[in-house]
Amino acid sequence: MTTRISRSGTYEVRLAGHLDAHWAERLDVRELVHATDGTTVLRGAISDQAALHGLLQRIRDLNVTLIAVTFVPDPLSN
Repeated sequence: MTTRISRSGTYEVRLAGHLDAHWAERLDVRELVHATDGTTVLRGAISDQAALHGLLQRIRDLNVTLIAVTFVPDPLSN
């Protein structure tokens, strides 16, 4: 059985280490935050699963450690 999920919306991606700010534009995310725990949080609107996988591939190509990917529901959609 295959379940197809198409969740457009905002995603947060947490990476080990601090990426330089210029990577926000290169990774096509609207926000890049250096967390105090030594990680980087990327936030951005993702149109579909293909776009999410594209972002994850670009992150993989940077050879940084992926810690978490989190879907952030729109608070107005409740």
